[in-house]
Amino acid sequence: MTAVIDKVEQQFFLSDIIGKKVLNGRKKIGKLSDFIIKENGGKFPVVTHLFVGRSFGYPPLTIEWEKVSSFTKKEVLVNIGDIDEYAKEVKEDAILLKDYVLDKKVLDVEEREIDVVYDILLTMKNGKLYVCDVDFSKQRLYKRMHLRFLAKSVAEVEERKMVSWTYIQPLENLGSFKGQIKLNILKEKLSNLRPVDLADVLEEMDHEQRVQIFDQLNESKASDTLEEINPSVQRALIASLDKKKVAKLLNVMTPGQAADILSVLPVPEAQTIMKSMAKENVAKIEDILQHHHENIVNFATRKFMSYPPDEIVLKAQEDYPKDAQGKIVVMYLYVVDAVGKLLGVIDIKELLQAPLKSTTKLADIMETNFIALKTTNTLKEASVIFSRYGYRALPVVDEEGNLVGVVPFRDVMNLGHLFFE
Repeated sequence: MTAVIDKVEQQFFLSDIIGKKVLNGRKKIGKLSDFIIKENGGKFPVVTHLFVGRSFGYPPLTIEWEKVSSFTKKEVLVNIGDIDEYAKEVKEDAILLKDYVLDKKVLDVEEREIDVVYDILLTMKNGKLYVCDVDFSKQRLYKRMHLRFLAKSVAEVEERKMVSWTYIQPLENLGSFKGQIKLNILKEKLSNLRPVDLADVLEEMDHEQRVQIFDQLNESKASDTLEEINPSVQRALIASLDKKKVAKLLNVMTPGQAADILSVLPVPEAQTIMKSMAKENVAKIEDILQHHHENIVNFATRKFMSYPPDEIVLKAQEDYPKDAQGKIVVMYLYVVDAVGKLLGVIDIKELLQAPLKSTTKLADIMETNFIALKTTNTLKEASVIFSRYGYRALPVVDEEGNLVGVVPFRDVMNLGHLFFE
């Protein structure tokens, strides 16, 4: 029976539901290990069977989708009789979604590598489960690795990199350890891709193809794509383009973005391009380029809040208003050991929302997967990290990991002269 799931439309990421318990009535019979899908000539493959793993050496179960009575992110309910009847071998031509597709390389239509499938989006509609998108986003990879803090940080700045299954070629000759996923995208369809995905495709083409495709893009798409391309490829591509056209593309970027590209070019070439650019943009770009190599330590402050790891959370909450007086960075607390080594970072929201237990210590709530600047980083490098992760301040550590200062975002923004426009 499928009455419980009929007409319910939901979406699930594969990594979020694999491993969930499968119940027959009220009895747990195993965990969801995979799906068997069928490509039936329609837009999206449909799930035909559940592949259920069991412990203690029992063989896995292959259960028809029609036997599913409820499907949620927490559990799967099936309605079957003797479970031993479902302990049968998977057919040789069956396509196992997780086993065959997840973590496989993705190739473009000319079989050049584009990316890796880090997750798969499924949609429940009218009682059936369909495969609708593949996801190349790093945030999905970090989430699968249980790096929650890093996944959250990347999600704030990374555009979701998803490709509809309509671009996927039929899954032929795939297996657990063989084959790649191939996209059915022709050159004339490349402009439909997002700039970051298009940049990946262009980087894998030979130079003549790259220039030919790039010349066909409209100004806005070309500008956005040029910004995403690897610096070494940028240099080669710009060398083959008309310099006045390059100047037009840079003019529609922010000064900081244009400076990023010009900084990787030979000085004579950069100067030639800037002669064709708007004068007000050139003045800002030159100002940025002059500050690219300043050391980030020059912009760090010692006016931040640091605590030992065994500090009680309740005491830190109580002392916060007093400790924050005269400090420049008050949105984060930095946990350091006796010699000053940075152990973790606590957002003020995490501190205020921490469990009200007298035994809870800062070490219990601090985030250890933090992002830190090095004392050797430049202002330019710091601006890239701020832009990528979206933090309001970043700690600066030396070679031993000791905390030497904190750089507020607003200071880099102001002193960096329009990096973040």
